[in-house]
Amino acid sequence: MEPFEGRQQPGDFSGLQQVSGAGRAPAQGFLPVEEGFHQQDPARSHQRLDGLDAGAVKIVEHQNDIKNSEVGPFACEIHRTEVGRDPQPLGCLASRHELRLIDVDTDDLGATLGGAQGVPSFATRQVEHPDPGTKEVTVPGEPRAGPLEVEDGRGGTARDLWHRASLHELTATPADLLIIGGGITGTGIARDAAMRGLRTVLVEQGDLSSGTSSRSSRLIHGGLRYLEHGQLRLVFEALRERRILLRLAPHLVRPLPFTFPVHRQDRVPLWKLWAGVWLYDILAAFRNVRWHRVLGKRGLLQREPGVRERGLVGGIRYWDAQCDDARLVVAMARSAQQHGALVANYVSVEGLVHTDGKVRGARVRDLLSGEEGVIHAAVVVNATGPWSDRLRRMEDPAATPLLRVTRGSHVLVPRSRIGHEDAITLTSALDGRVMFVLPWGDFSYIGTTDTDCQDDPGAVHPTHEDVLYLLRSANAAFPNAHLDEGDVRSVWAALRPLIQPNKALDPSQVSREHVIIAGPGGMLTIAGGKLTTCRVMAADMVDRVTRVLHDLDGRPRPERAPTDEEPLPGGEVSALAPISQAGLDLGLPVATVDHILRTFGTEAAAVFNLIRERRELSRPLVPDHPATEADVIQIARRELAQRVDDVLVRRLKVAYEAVDHGCSAARRTAELMGEVLGWDETRVAAEAARYVSAITDLLPRRA
Repeated sequence: MEPFEGRQQPGDFSGLQQVSGAGRAPAQGFLPVEEGFHQQDPARSHQRLDGLDAGAVKIVEHQNDIKNSEVGPFACEIHRTEVGRDPQPLGCLASRHELRLIDVDTDDLGATLGGAQGVPSFATRQVEHPDPGTKEVTVPGEPRAGPLEVEDGRGGTARDLWHRASLHELTATPADLLIIGGGITGTGIARDAAMRGLRTVLVEQGDLSSGTSSRSSRLIHGGLRYLEHGQLRLVFEALRERRILLRLAPHLVRPLPFTFPVHRQDRVPLWKLWAGVWLYDILAAFRNVRWHRVLGKRGLLQREPGVRERGLVGGIRYWDAQCDDARLVVAMARSAQQHGALVANYVSVEGLVHTDGKVRGARVRDLLSGEEGVIHAAVVVNATGPWSDRLRRMEDPAATPLLRVTRGSHVLVPRSRIGHEDAITLTSALDGRVMFVLPWGDFSYIGTTDTDCQDDPGAVHPTHEDVLYLLRSANAAFPNAHLDEGDVRSVWAALRPLIQPNKALDPSQVSREHVIIAGPGGMLTIAGGKLTTCRVMAADMVDRVTRVLHDLDGRPRPERAPTDEEPLPGGEVSALAPISQAGLDLGLPVATVDHILRTFGTEAAAVFNLIRERRELSRPLVPDHPATEADVIQIARRELAQRVDDVLVRRLKVAYEAVDHGCSAARRTAELMGEVLGWDETRVAAEAARYVSAITDLLPRRA
């Protein structure tokens, strides 16, 4: 195996270059591996400690606007060391746990954000050595401060920043921009608009990302298959955005190697695929995570021995990225809040407000309190995805449908049943469609379908036929898998809001590019696009909004915001090695530390401090998943979670991965959320019961 070719996926922070600690005597000996849930593979020779010891670190956390603080003579400076340059063996920690480090690539993964380069003014964390004699990891004001009363470093509290906006706040002052829809498109627009100084309000009828954005294939990719349809501009744009997202949120967006096996009689021959990946690298301006490799039959089977050997001629290995889709949406929303946007989930739009024939706001209802009110705004944006046509008909009952909606289904199965290392791109033996078998910790998910669908977007579910299609396609590619419906842990599906083409096309051929249209009342609708290009979609929409505002009142148009430079919350990568050590020093299992780091990034510091204050919060929510009770407190405090499924389904994905889908954790999760959100016993019981009754949506439906 070449250097750097370790498996890349959630819970595995191996890769091209590592953030390592400097300024301490190197530890000696080899690092033991502790097996645990979601552990990907044993320690490798290129995972270096390079000077970190097991001592405590002092983590200074300012929640809003951290500037470079002066540090004492014992400051720990984080440098980037290329993998494999240091011939010394792995170090040995006093805690006897493996320390996983975050790997970064100088060009692609944001190495300039930390270490000797310094922390940018918009970063949110700093790391120092402790004062002499102290062993405590401290975050000013947390968790000793009461719920939602955490110091923010500027004289305010976290309540001022991270809370869900109340109906009074939403309606008190007219906004420049009202965004309807809290998926990746809406939250991206809110972030961009707030960074440009617009008074921005976002409302979402469910939880953030509760629609399409949390039920995706979890890929940040250029879209190799789009080259087949000649969509070069889309692929070029997506590859550029992939590089940016890897830099902005390295804890949520991680490089992932793909192997694409080719068999005789496949619809895509090897020569055509080889030409395609060359074009893929060219469109990435040769700044791909790694260049592609052509594999012969023997080389491919050495890497992926479970692949069907009969008819195999070889394949291609290339790189894209994988993400936690729902958490990426939450990070976008929180970044918007950092810049002044008001964000409220569980607020439905009951109607639009018209003034002189123009849409100037919306009548809304708080679904948690039952209160109603009117939000006034100069511009209203429809970013509701598959609900877009429904909202457009509120503006114009005669509106022509804009969307062609297709259903994309996925199934989650034990990874051991398939036995693959890389992500696998394949053409289905059933119909020749390109699909994926993707690693996710101890699991693999198979997807996706692409079927025209007229279902209610709020009630979409994989059909029995979808599940069988995915399992049979995977079995054809991996003959020893023998997957059946009994192997399926969970399922999910979402509707893609594609633009209605001018001619008859197969669903997979419909363009993924986005469009912006203005209705007769001036409401702006954005539709189409893909998860990877969310930042571009947002910039295009806010450009349009600023033009409208300029025409409306003559205000100057602000310059484009540096949305490609400012990391998302948790994405300041330089401090993660010392923060990881702080978790290990608490005696937490490696799998738990690993989970907390990849879930919260730099904000793992706050989770570890919660555990230090209340050791019982280190307990797992369920026996077969690394999520802890401290995770729930952190999420309730900072991530706008209002219901148990917000936590267990979208923020932590326990519902997808645990054997009981998190049902046994529902009550405890509700109790912990209640501590933060002020729920009484009646509310706690009701929220727990609501979760248990609703979780059947994640289970496969039998014929």
